Amino acid sequence: MPERDVTVGQLLLTEYQTVKDEQKTRIGFRDNLLYVTLTVVAAVIAAAAQAKQTAMLLALPPVCVVLGWTYLVNDQKISAIGAYVRGDLGPRLAELAAAEGGAIFRWETAHRADARRVSRKVTQCVVDLLAFCVVPLSALVVYWAGDDVSAGLAVVSVLEAVTVAGLGVCVVRYAVPFGTAYRT
Repeated sequence: MPERDVTVGQLLLTEYQTVKDEQKTRIGFRDNLLYVTLTVVAAVIAAAAQAKQTAMLLALPPVCVVLGWTYLVNDQKISAIGAYVRGDLGPRLAELAAAEGGAIFRWETAHRADARRVSRKVTQCVVDLLAFCVVPLSALVVYWAGDDVSAGLAVVSVLEAVTVAGLGVCVVRYAVPFGTAYRT
C-alpha cells in the first residue's frame, strides 16, 4: 500500500471541521439550557404553589445561576471558536490556497455585518437576564414578601441574591462589546 502524504492544508481543513463540530454541539447544548431553565422554573413554581410553601422558591436562584453560568461559558466558547476560525485558521488556509483577496469561509464574517446584529445582541442579553437573573430574583422577592421567612433562610436568600446579581453582571459584561472580535 503506497504511503500517503498529509498536507498542511488537509490538516487545517480537518481542524476546521473539528472546531466547527464542537461549535455546533455547544450551540445545541447552550440553546437547550434555556429550555431546561424554563422547565425547572415552571416545576419549582408549580410545586411551591401547590404546597403553599414560598420557601421552595429558594431553589430557583442556585439552579438558575448554575444553568446561566453554564450557558454563558458555552456561549463564550462558541464565540471563541468563531474568532479562531476568522482570525487564525481561515487566514492560514486562505494563504495556502492562494485565495483571491484572502477570503475563505465568508459566512464566518458575513453574518456579523447584518444591520440588525446589535439589536439581536441586546435582545439576547435581555432574554439571558430575564431567564437567569430576573426570574430567580423575583422568586426571592416573593419569598421575602411571604409570611414564613425564617432568619436562617433570610440569610441564605440574601447570599442567593448576591450570587444572582453577580451572574447578571457577568451576563452584561459579556454582552457589552457587541462588535468585538470574540463575539459571534
